[in-house]
Amino acid sequence: MSILLLGGSPQLPSSSSRLLLHIGEQLALQGHSCARLHVRDLPARALLLADYDDAAIARAVRDVADADAIVIATPIYKASYTGLLKAFLDLLPQDGLAGKLVLPLATGGGHAHTLALDYALRPVLHALGAKQVFTSIYANAQQLDWHEERGLSLDAPIAARVQAGIEELATGLFVLQGRRPSAPADISVPVRTLQEQPYAPHYQAA
Repeated sequence: MSILLLGGSPQLPSSSSRLLLHIGEQLALQGHSCARLHVRDLPARALLLADYDDAAIARAVRDVADADAIVIATPIYKASYTGLLKAFLDLLPQDGLAGKLVLPLATGGGHAHTLALDYALRPVLHALGAKQVFTSIYANAQQLDWHEERGLSLDAPIAARVQAGIEELATGLFVLQGRRPSAPADISVPVRTLQEQPYAPHYQAA
């Protein structure tokens, strides 16, 4: 089963991209195949003009179609997800997420935007036909701490929500495979840096 890590931040690195890659690491440690796509790396003109003849755009849309699950991350701007992510989601066909599991993530400056994922992004994911959209994970800047050597550290409440989200997604993937889920893996391992990502080579430069 394949998982696509879809980043909607216009900046790299960013809090949302670090949280996205952290979750991708934990899923990879459980044996899942993870690839990543940062929308900001797509050619801007082709993205805005919905140029499906552009090779990078066509490949990105195909990568979404090929994935069994999507972990999608965005910073919250103006109480909503980014326009960059909206531009990419607009490229997908009407049933572009049909049969897929989706775990939405967001980061923001404070608790005021906690419900932005549920009110802004979740309806779009359902409209695109997602089979299941799991409980959203929102973290504010005070709950994420980045250190160049130790990597990303999460405070206890967010760490618990992240672990629950990973377990939900992993269980959903087992169900898609027609297998019974095993006991949740212990993911309390040291977080590595962004230079040590076990992802598909296709996205290593992101």
